[in-house]
Amino acid sequence: MIDVVFGVDVGTSSTKGVVVDTAGRILGEAVRGHVVDRPRPGHVEMDARAWWDEFVSLAAELLDREDIAVRAVGVSGMGPCTLLVDDAGDPVRPAVLYGVDTRAEEQIARLNRELGPETIFLRCGSALSSQAVGPKLAWIREREPEAWARARRLLMPASWLAHRLTGAYVLDLHSASQCTPLFDIHEQRWIPEWAECVAPGIELPPLRWPGEEAGRVNAPVAGIPAGTPVIVGTIDAWSEAVSVGGHGVGDLMLMYGTTMFLVNTVDRLVTSPSMWATVGALPGTRCLAGGMATSGAVTDWLGRLFGGVGPGTLFDEAAGSPPGANGLVMLPYFAGERTPVMDPDARGVIAGLTLGHTRGDLMRAALEATAHGVRHNVETMLAAGADIRRIVAVGGGTRGGLWPQIVSDVTGLEQIVARTTIGASYGAAFLAAGLIGRPDITVWNPAESVVRPDPATSEVHDRRFTQYRDLYESTAAITHALAHDQRTGPAEGSP
Repeated sequence: MIDVVFGVDVGTSSTKGVVVDTAGRILGEAVRGHVVDRPRPGHVEMDARAWWDEFVSLAAELLDREDIAVRAVGVSGMGPCTLLVDDAGDPVRPAVLYGVDTRAEEQIARLNRELGPETIFLRCGSALSSQAVGPKLAWIREREPEAWARARRLLMPASWLAHRLTGAYVLDLHSASQCTPLFDIHEQRWIPEWAECVAPGIELPPLRWPGEEAGRVNAPVAGIPAGTPVIVGTIDAWSEAVSVGGHGVGDLMLMYGTTMFLVNTVDRLVTSPSMWATVGALPGTRCLAGGMATSGAVTDWLGRLFGGVGPGTLFDEAAGSPPGANGLVMLPYFAGERTPVMDPDARGVIAGLTLGHTRGDLMRAALEATAHGVRHNVETMLAAGADIRRIVAVGGGTRGGLWPQIVSDVTGLEQIVARTTIGASYGAAFLAAGLIGRPDITVWNPAESVVRPDPATSEVHDRRFTQYRDLYESTAAITHALAHDQRTGPAEGSP
């Protein structure tokens, strides 16, 4: 009988499950694809009940074998999400997703007026933005009073799965640190008076570290025995960092996924008005983090636009386009932008198009656009005092090597790629393994390769990066007006 841990991560485009033995070897993995709902421009949400259904489906597929014994369960998920449930633990409405959902602009402005933006930043470590949970709670309270009247508790994907498995109501400290303005980054606790102001009547959960035990499985679930311990879990990007050993002081994790995420672990609190200061995944750690609203989502959009062309074909064609994409520059702000632009009304722009450009050029421009976004974030982090000594890449976008190579060429930075890059589900399994032993991630998942920048491309990429920055500034007024039209319809006299 093989002792195993089961890790599950709820992502933006899919839920992934992995079965891992106590030495870190993957014995099985599976995926359940899903799509988010976009009922209105700027609104991105999902029915949380699908997360549980996918968890059970993955467990039934991966754990239906007689040679394994499940000793612990790990969970993680996209976030910070805003899932409100009633007294029975049932969702009162679909979960509002993380920073890609930009619905709460009015609430951000109001909370800044009431609490003071400087006071919020000093106490919480981050400014209010589309990433923050607090304004989204306020939006639900103001816009959907019937749902709010039934709401009693706040959950996120990882804590929702832990709750369904064990009945426990807990949240990890890292996820709480993205609930601005409800969490004090210095004292690492909820702020009761601000919680009462923003979300009256909501019972905020007790806080623990991601790898701590949330509780034990109440009843057998698709091959998981009753009594199996379940970790508290955390947000996927932090679980991704753990999965590749990118969570030590001085590490910067780059997550290549539907969105691009950057997490720098530091030994002290480092803040920036255009980044997020958070609690880390492991006890005693802190992070300076950033996230783009779209990255892989743009390449998926291109595939749909070109009639369902597969990503392999598009990446191959992008490889045939030279650095600089034959004179194209793209802004990847197709869902607004998070850090460091912090502009929910930013929009995608493609400049330089001619009749001679190919879809390979467009794909190359999209990959370079995300690389420019990474460079913008890294430069902002360093200016704030970040400690970046080592960069570790993770996620599905690392496969094939083209995308990480472009990012290294644009940024001039080396990236380490570990042997296993499936990401957050593996990180969740590693954290769960800590409940039954003392696993070492450098043994579980050693470094396998290094991506080094090609200095021959630096001149064109430096020029494109300057154009990328200038393009946003020069088109912002137009894209903001267009974003307004998309939400409300064209206004008389609008540009």
